[in-house]
Amino acid sequence: MTRALSGVLRLVTIGGGSLWALPLRAIVGYGFMEHGWAKLARGPDDFAGILAALHMPFPGLLAWATIVTELVGGFLVLIGAFLPLVSIPMAIVLVVAIVTVHLPNGFSSIKLQAITPQGARFGQPGYETDLLYLAALAALVLGGSGPLAVDRLWPWAKSPPR
Repeated sequence: MTRALSGVLRLVTIGGGSLWALPLRAIVGYGFMEHGWAKLARGPDDFAGILAALHMPFPGLLAWATIVTELVGGFLVLIGAFLPLVSIPMAIVLVVAIVTVHLPNGFSSIKLQAITPQGARFGQPGYETDLLYLAALAALVLGGSGPLAVDRLWPWAKSPPR
């Protein structure tokens, strides 16, 4: 048992102990890109209509700003580039979503309401998932983008810890 645990710990510490960043970058990056693509595929005007219904100012501009933030920001997180910078607009998108949409629905993001012959029926999601995205972004900013990150290629990048 001790040998197995030692092997796992050795694997996790490859790359300066930062392999934990890879799954965070993958899920946050892909998740943001998927949401941006969904908004783009449905049409930015549809999302602008939702923003207008929420009484957001400049819904057309905010729709495009959100889509670009989700697509570009998600891609940059996925490849590990400019994380401290790109996390700011991404965090703003998350906080706005929490305050304007999810907060009235409570914490839980999964609200099973019924099981019907057509399958499970769920209620409106709360802010739990947005908080998880915020926590993951904070972890990446504070802990670094990890191995296999574009940020490590820049000449001003610090050498990985030993």
